Amino acid sequence: MECVLCPRECGADREQGKLGFCGETAALRVSRAALHMWEEPCISGKEGSGTVFFTGCTLRCVYCQNHVIATGKVGKLISIERLAEIFLELQDAKANNINLVTPTHFVPQIIKALDLAKEKGLMLPVVYNTGGYENVETLRALEGYVDIYLPDFKYLDPVHAGRYSMAEDYPEVAKKALAEMVRQTGNPEFDRRGMMMRGVIVRHLLLPGCLHDAKKIVSYLHHAYGNRIYMSLLSQYTPLDSLDKKAFPELAVKVRHKNYERLVDYTIDLGVEQAFIQEGETAKESFIPPFTLEGV
Repeated sequence: MECVLCPRECGADREQGKLGFCGETAALRVSRAALHMWEEPCISGKEGSGTVFFTGCTLRCVYCQNHVIATGKVGKLISIERLAEIFLELQDAKANNINLVTPTHFVPQIIKALDLAKEKGLMLPVVYNTGGYENVETLRALEGYVDIYLPDFKYLDPVHAGRYSMAEDYPEVAKKALAEMVRQTGNPEFDRRGMMMRGVIVRHLLLPGCLHDAKKIVSYLHHAYGNRIYMSLLSQYTPLDSLDKKAFPELAVKVRHKNYERLVDYTIDLGVEQAFIQEGETAKESFIPPFTLEGV
């Protein structure tokens, strides 16, 4: 069967062991399953988010903080049954939700695992944590399974999208994907603790030299969706050793705090009411989880 799960539509027969653009066959590979405290407050809470990091990725972000798993260097092959067990183990560990990180290329297997886990008592909200580069058809298959979408909106400039993520079509693809996510979840819903139960939080990581594009993204999101979504403006860009600094010298520096403040001020002046912002020093590698196959 030719794979068309993501917008690459590479056509690889992953069921027969061929590698897709994502770098993976149809065999599930997971690099970490554990409580994670560094998501947005309404996702992590005090107990933590039950994150499951899948190996492989449909994007090729040159600055990726999770590059060791995005490029397939770390991960353990597991069965659908084991994935269902992991979901239940995270629930037993008092996770606030099940947080599926870079799940796109394993959606059919994840759906089967969720069915199994629900039969055995899984009751947590499911978070779909994605780079935002999604096929609408694949998202539609997730309706009724995903409660919270947590997509990135990385670029509105196709030049940046092509140079930094090998996806010139990212802006238009992400727009269509986000519209489907909002259609599925409706307006944000929270429980009495302030934990999100349904809804969409759109993340944007400010990159060095990309303040203008960031402002365009915030403006687009605000005018298209208003209070139907939350935004999350991230300042934690970290130039890692894996970055080719000769090819991308403009990304070899941290984001100037003054530029992040300008983005926040712009967001407030625009009238955005529902947004998460970061304070203090966030550009540290210590915020990147260790991919040691914990919980797998």
